[in-house]
Amino acid sequence: MKLAILGAGAWGSALAVTLARAHAVTLWTRDAQRLSALAERRESAYLPGIRLPDSVAFAGDASVAVRAADLTIVATSTQGMASALEPIAGAEGISLLWACKGFDPATGRLPHEIVAQATPGCRFAGALSGPSFALEVAKGLPAALTVASGDADFAASTAAALNNPPLRIYSSADLIGVELGGALKNVMAIAAGISDGLGLGANARAALVTRGLAEMARLGVRMGGQPETFMGLTGLGDLVLTATGDLSRNRTVGLRLARGVKLETILAELGHVAEGVQTARAALALAGRHGVDMPITQAVCAVLFEDLEPIRAVGNLLAREPKREDR
Repeated sequence: MKLAILGAGAWGSALAVTLARAHAVTLWTRDAQRLSALAERRESAYLPGIRLPDSVAFAGDASVAVRAADLTIVATSTQGMASALEPIAGAEGISLLWACKGFDPATGRLPHEIVAQATPGCRFAGALSGPSFALEVAKGLPAALTVASGDADFAASTAAALNNPPLRIYSSADLIGVELGGALKNVMAIAAGISDGLGLGANARAALVTRGLAEMARLGVRMGGQPETFMGLTGLGDLVLTATGDLSRNRTVGLRLARGVKLETILAELGHVAEGVQTARAALALAGRHGVDMPITQAVCAVLFEDLEPIRAVGNLLAREPKREDR
């Protein structure tokens, strides 16, 4: 299969490395200078020590790459998704996956809404999501992802085509649930990082992950997702990885907030996008709109945007009235 990957950051480069084992891959990024450096050195600054296979081609024109591809994968941040799609806005009949997680910070839209507006001629569309650190995927370590689409046949056939051990691909027809799981787990990872940064222990982290999953599912089901999705790879799986893994950018944000570092400093020094920061604000707005209680999300927003001390946010959560666990 011929694949066009739009976006040459850590995840786009990692996908190029692993998918090139079985497919013809063309990589594009808006930054012409970075594209030229990649073509010359065959190594991404985001994945030091990982060589891009000689079979990976590079395209200076996204529209040319997409027209020649059987499947296009958008591997930018959610924030950069709309601009990455601009060069192919008029494309007709294409098949498209996005590998980003979160909400557009300017509009609060989920990726499928961005795609619907930016590429109205897209024939098939879906999300590629799941627990996956880019560096581990690029190294060829085992991972499992999900292709989700409102078109179950497209999801199943695309998952089968991309499945190539040690990268295992499943399919799902629950696009909303998969997108929300991938977005909301980043907020919970910030909370888990705060807990670990404060030295609150493994018990506290387990409680946060579990109650965080309950929040994710409450909002997801209210918005049309399926409950079982949140117990799968793109819910529980991605949450566990992002809340506990040392490569997690969002967990790193929480760890450093707990140590008193200002958010602006953390984001400036991180070098990568931490989607959970803007997702927290969007998620809280959605929770209010849908009448869903999300106390952990609310606490994370208070720390991020209202200068609430992390230890006080934890105290506020612990002081809440007891309730039934399934509520």
